[in-house]
Amino acid sequence: MWSCRPVVLLPLIFSVFTAAGLWIVYFVALHNKKVLPLSSTYRYGNTSEYPPFISLAGNFPPASCIFSQVMNMAAFAGFIIAVLRYLQLKTKLDKQWLNITSVLSFSLACFGMTLVGNFQVLEMPLLHDIGTLLTFGLGTLYCWIQSYITLRVNLKNEGRKLAICRFLLSAAITLCIILEYSLIIFPHMHSVRCQWALVMLFLIFIGTFAIDFHHYRFRMMCRDTVEFQNKREAYYLS
Repeated sequence: MWSCRPVVLLPLIFSVFTAAGLWIVYFVALHNKKVLPLSSTYRYGNTSEYPPFISLAGNFPPASCIFSQVMNMAAFAGFIIAVLRYLQLKTKLDKQWLNITSVLSFSLACFGMTLVGNFQVLEMPLLHDIGTLLTFGLGTLYCWIQSYITLRVNLKNEGRKLAICRFLLSAAITLCIILEYSLIIFPHMHSVRCQWALVMLFLIFIGTFAIDFHHYRFRMMCRDTVEFQNKREAYYLS
């Protein structure tokens, strides 16, 4: 039997390393003069460099190689976090359809991350845009559902305070999405900055699950099939 107490660190590792990986992608693309600095003012047609949207920063090698690896690892770690959160709430939540909807939405969001990372926006825009829709759309839905679940379950009497923080983060994430797509028609960096803020806020949200996992111990049990069958038969015979 394996005790998974260190799993408490998984949400924090997910948030920190994913954020670091994305910033590395940005700085590599900036160093290779593929994108403009976030502090600059973008004007269409005035430069051959692209605005530093995350997908554009990760479109050109060698940054694209790092971007793919970061997104694949983030998708895998995010899926594990979603499953652990589902198992944690399985006996705590009376409305299990919320728990199931939550884990399914984030699982699809994680699949969307792999599409974003492996299909570059300028090479295969359709698949990339589908991945973006899954990641941001279902990821935001997951944030709102988890905020409500946190308030309803109220684990260890910390749910209300934590729920307020998560509701505020969910609202900020939603606002960033609205602003990003509203400002994208204008030739300046505000839309780009909203996207970076959106992703960082989302990573912070996932990182807060370390608080919930701190109170629980997840265990994986491995048993020999024949031994388990014999014990079950002996139980029934007795």
